[in-house]
This record gives sequence, structure tokens and C-alpha cells, in this order.
Amino acid sequence: MKLVGMMGSPYVRRVAISLRLMGVEHEHRQISVFRDADEFRAINSVVKAPTLICDNGEMIMDSSMILDHLESLVEPKHSLMPKDSRQHQKVLSLIGLGLAVCEKAVQLEYEHNKPVEYHYEPWLTRIAEQLHAALALLEEAAVHANPWLATAQVSQADVTVAAAWRFTQFRVSNLVDVKSYTALAAYSDQIEQLPEFVDTPLK
Repeated sequence: MKLVGMMGSPYVRRVAISLRLMGVEHEHRQISVFRDADEFRAINSVVKAPTLICDNGEMIMDSSMILDHLESLVEPKHSLMPKDSRQHQKVLSLIGLGLAVCEKAVQLEYEHNKPVEYHYEPWLTRIAEQLHAALALLEEAAVHANPWLATAQVSQADVTVAAAWRFTQFRVSNLVDVKSYTALAAYSDQIEQLPEFVDTPLK
């Protein structure tokens, strides 16, 4: 199978890291939806990253849909989603917060790249408030990490939250003060040392 998309996207990176953690053989084609739009369009006319091209040619978009498919392929020991209902619920809750951080950070990056005359401050304020509300809840979760957020081993919650945090520091660090999220930053530094994260850098 082939994963298509740039590692600078937190959505692409969460899938790429998950593929490594799950031990799924794949090819990763780093093609930009901006700089390489025509090349991407030839693969997926919707030009949406990440895109997964399955071995039978079927195309799956959206990182959560891709990860759901990957979970159906791997043995339980390689799964990143716990089977225990309470742990599963906790992991989903944290994934939701991580994805909220991704979404709001991406929105803020795009908005701040617009000319100033196109900025609408009430909208920017709302997005920033949503971003920091999600980060505050993840900071609380990181305080209690032992060492992972929800289970005794790395789960999809860890992958998604770590990818989201690293993206904020890569793209909107001027809006996210590390001093306000010390536990989350320390947790990120720890998980980013895992080989699967080291081999899947955000760039």
C-alpha cells in the first residue's frame, strides 16, 4: 500500500507513525497538495492528504478512516486501540482532543497567512480559544501520564496527541507558549524519542 502526503501535516504524520508502530509494510510518497498539486491530482483527483492507496487500488482519505482500515488488518498485538471498553473510551476522548488541536492549529496557520486586511479578529479569537481549551485538557492528561496517556502501552491517543503537539510547535509556536503546557511538552519530548517517531520526523 502507499501513503501519500507531506509529513508537515499532523494528519499524514499520525498515519505514518501508526503504520510503523503497527508494522505495516508501505511506501510513503511525500507529495504536496500545494507545490505538487498536479502530481497529487493524478493519484487522487480530490487532492486531499493523507491518501492511502490500498493494495487492490482502493483509495481511502481522511486520517481517521485510514487508521480504522489499518486496525482491521493487524493482529491484536499490533493494534493501537484497546479492546477494553473503558480504555477504548478514554483513547477516543484523547484522540478527539488531539484532532481538535490539529484542526484549530491548521486553521490558525491558514488565517495568519492571509493578508492582514482579510483577518476577522472575532473568528481568530474563537479558533485560538478552542485550541487552548483542547491543549489545557491534554495538559491535564499529560500530568497523569504513566508513561502513556491511557494504557500501559502506546496507543492511538499517544500518536495523535504527540503529532498534534509537535505540529503546534512547528507551525504556530508564536501562539502556543510551552511554559503554559509543561507536562504536555515533557510528554512529547519523551514519546518523540521512540524509534517510530524519530524515523517519521515532522518536516
